[in-house]
Amino acid sequence: MGRLAPLPSRKVLCAPESFGFEAIRQRGSHIVMRHPDGRTTVVPIHTGEDIGRGLLRKIIRDARLDVEEFLRHV
Repeated sequence: MGRLAPLPSRKVLCAPESFGFEAIRQRGSHIVMRHPDGRTTVVPIHTGEDIGRGLLRKIIRDARLDVEEFLRHV
C-alpha cells in the first residue's frame, strides 16, 4: 500500500480531475467535485498549507479510488 504524505491542495485537485471529476462549485475555500457517475468529494484549498494524511484518505475514500492509483495521478 502506498504511503500517504501531506500534499499541497493544488496537487490533490489534479488527481480527481484526471479520473473525470469536475469542480461543480466552490464555497469559501472548499471545492466540491463530482464525477459523472455521481461520486462526490470536497477538497479544501488553503494556500501555504498541505492537506494532511487523514483528510487525503477521506478524499480518496469519498471518490472511491485506490490509494496507489490516486498517488500515480498526483
